[in-house]
Amino acid sequence: MQDEEKFLGVETKTSFGGDDDDASPLPTPVSATPSKSSSSKPKLSASAIIPIWIVLSSSVIIYNNYLYNTLNFKYPVFLVTFHLAFAAAGTRILQRTTRLLDGAKEVKMSKDMFVRSILPIGVLFSGSLILSNTAYLYLSVSYIQMLKAFTPVAILLISWTFRIAEPNRKLAIIVFMISAGVALTSRGELRFNLIGFTTQAAAVAFESSRLVMIQILLHNLKMDPLVSLHYYAPVCATITLFFLPFTEGLAPFYALKDLGALVLISNAAVAFLLNVAAVFLVGVGSGLVLTLAGVFKDILLITGSVVIFGSQVTPLQVFGYSIALGGLVLFKTSGGK
Repeated sequence: MQDEEKFLGVETKTSFGGDDDDASPLPTPVSATPSKSSSSKPKLSASAIIPIWIVLSSSVIIYNNYLYNTLNFKYPVFLVTFHLAFAAAGTRILQRTTRLLDGAKEVKMSKDMFVRSILPIGVLFSGSLILSNTAYLYLSVSYIQMLKAFTPVAILLISWTFRIAEPNRKLAIIVFMISAGVALTSRGELRFNLIGFTTQAAAVAFESSRLVMIQILLHNLKMDPLVSLHYYAPVCATITLFFLPFTEGLAPFYALKDLGALVLISNAAVAFLLNVAAVFLVGVGSGLVLTLAGVFKDILLITGSVVIFGSQVTPLQVFGYSIALGGLVLFKTSGGK
């Protein structure tokens, strides 16, 4: 979906980037934490699953952008709601027919946990999905991917502000590298749009706040991406459905006759498959390998945006993004400390 390539892993470490991939309702596989039951699930080698994850993650974002800007289906709130509803149904079918969601049995979901933890995190997650999808109406895929590089900086700034973590020289250098790199990419953007920039910046703020809140409220809870989706998809679908009448009304339903059910369902299916792939991705390689896979995926997306959609990337943006990526890799390899 969205930026739907975001993974919703619940863990105590800071997530890498906003992968989100902006398209799936999950946290980055780099940070996803396997549950105890993961040992009973089928395994795939890193060489097999990483390419599949890269292709699916890139496909979700490119497919969403295709819907919004080529097919002119400019209804991100509706699309996010449909993706979440599809995911909610899909996880429940998998729970009944496979062992992929055996980890849900280990989660003791009480009413108090739902109200104090799942619901507020779901609100932030819904806001992140809606805003990140809306940004595609104004900005290119390549530029959005560059702006997402600022997510770790936002996480650090929020953590420092609320005394969750203490700043140090190494982290300060990382913040400076990423900030400078993103600033240069913005300076070099030929089709800069203030509304789109503000929308994506707000999406980063929501996503960073969500990840920090996960650290605070769910620091002892381990859920793999699919189990996380199992709990959050229905909550987020309900929240986004509430906003639908006030934002897009009935317009997306009238537009469906031109879009077609096959396109809509296949789009949601690709996003859901990304979440399934994330389950197999957990634990298949070292953090560095997965981090580099995420970097390669972002570069592939930017290249794909140029080739498929004709986005223009300037030398200044390439230089700036290279600096930001260096900061991202340094951030992940240091464990965010």
